[in-house]
Amino acid sequence: MQRSPLSPRRPRGLCPLMLPGLLALLPALVAARTLGDQAALWPLPLSVEMFPRQLLLAPRNFSIGHGPNSTAGPSCAILQEAFRRYYEYIFGFYEQHHGPTRFSTGTELQQLLVTVVLDSECDAFPGISSDESYSLLVKEPVAMLKANRVWGALRGLETFSQLIYQDSYGTFTISESIITDSPRFPHRGILIDTSRHYLPIKAILKTLDAMSFNKFNVLHWHVVDDQSFPYQSITFPELSNKGSYSLSHIYTPNDVRKVIEYARLRGVRVIPEFDSPGHTLSWGKGQNDLLTPCYDAQKPSGYFGPINPTVNTTYNFLYKFFKEISKVFPDQFIHLGGDEVEFYCWASNPKIQNFMKQKGFGKDYKKLESFYVQKLVDIIAAVNKSSIVWQEVFDGNEKLQPGTVVEIWKAENYPKEQTKVTEAGYPIILAAPWYLDLISYGQDWKTYYEVEPLNFPGSQEQKTLMIGGEACLWGEFVDATNLTPRLWPRASAVGERLWSHKGVRSLEDAYHRLIRHRCRMVRRGIAAQPLFTGYCNYEEST
Repeated sequence: MQRSPLSPRRPRGLCPLMLPGLLALLPALVAARTLGDQAALWPLPLSVEMFPRQLLLAPRNFSIGHGPNSTAGPSCAILQEAFRRYYEYIFGFYEQHHGPTRFSTGTELQQLLVTVVLDSECDAFPGISSDESYSLLVKEPVAMLKANRVWGALRGLETFSQLIYQDSYGTFTISESIITDSPRFPHRGILIDTSRHYLPIKAILKTLDAMSFNKFNVLHWHVVDDQSFPYQSITFPELSNKGSYSLSHIYTPNDVRKVIEYARLRGVRVIPEFDSPGHTLSWGKGQNDLLTPCYDAQKPSGYFGPINPTVNTTYNFLYKFFKEISKVFPDQFIHLGGDEVEFYCWASNPKIQNFMKQKGFGKDYKKLESFYVQKLVDIIAAVNKSSIVWQEVFDGNEKLQPGTVVEIWKAENYPKEQTKVTEAGYPIILAAPWYLDLISYGQDWKTYYEVEPLNFPGSQEQKTLMIGGEACLWGEFVDATNLTPRLWPRASAVGERLWSHKGVRSLEDAYHRLIRHRCRMVRRGIAAQPLFTGYCNYEEST
């Protein structure tokens, strides 16, 4: 295993004078290789005790089942599906590629029993307050996984699967261990953008798989934007009929249900974003009189700007639309966007100007935006949902509903913004340092990893309003061909930062665990790009 060089290229030749030093390093390199064959936990749990004693697992003798006192049983679809899935993750790849595994003699681990202690929530959807804590005791002959709720059981199953590796004889091996774990932040998200490029359902489901491997629990689905409107609305079907790239580039109600249920089975919330009043050009194609006509020299120019906030028909439409959204998406939150609203079109329109005068807004179009957002947030409250907004909504001094979550995305001096928003009493999500669509040569995962989300001035009470963060992958240059390798394992760095204890900061340790975690993701069908030079150990026998 190599560490990254100081520069992108190294001379290919070896100076003879270097050989004695290299020979002295051989024992360390062999030790690193041995360690590389073993388990690599990612993200690192809160407390891990590993013991020297190793147990063996025989695929045909090992099973995952419910503990005798568990509140969840065979009728719990989440766990039944997870047991099947994780058995396949642990053993399936090797049997598929290498045939029957060899088995050494030794003490055998025969079973993992999963016990849910409190009300299991098997039939529920995960939420912001879901309990993801668990404890894991690996000891022969039966390992015990305990969790308060089914969500913690899912996270514990992932950790258990990461403890298992194949030794040099090909035998499945696990060290006796005691693990206690819970996440640092409750909101750990991945943003995908399906407007700039349509992402097939298969690609979204693959992303949800990878999210579960990294203990992310929120899919922030930026569904629509200026470029296209792929969401098929039952109430307003013309939005996608006319606003999508084509009728092949839409998400039907069945597609959306499939994504939501697939996510639920992995403990992932799906939060839709329908950004307005800007970023809405595609809306106007299927909804007449929604957008503001732009004017040039007192005449309509033929172009359109943001949603028209001055007419009642706008709010009648928005109420009906978001009433549908509130029923389709079960999560408590809807993301309303509110970023990058351009005012020149509003300013050019005589009817908008008259409305501004009547309201006493003068020439301050931020007040008009605030007027719109306030009405929209009230609509969201009326359909019994809560709102998430981008930071411009707060910066425009809108009076937000208590509990409205502000997402901070502007990279410039974002700790100052964290201080301002939490000082006003609003919860925050941090995205600013984790825009994964911004790419560069080298190991940029290290930059993401070194972020400390609570490194902003403020009281302890303000720090508790920091509910988590998101790795964002905007879609201008991303479609199904490069979505997965661009996300992973770069997003994995964000995953550990949001899950693990604040003190988990060693880049060297993270590098050695992450290269093995990346190989594990590849084994499981996730086309994660390499961190640096090298290879995955399973490639030796293929």
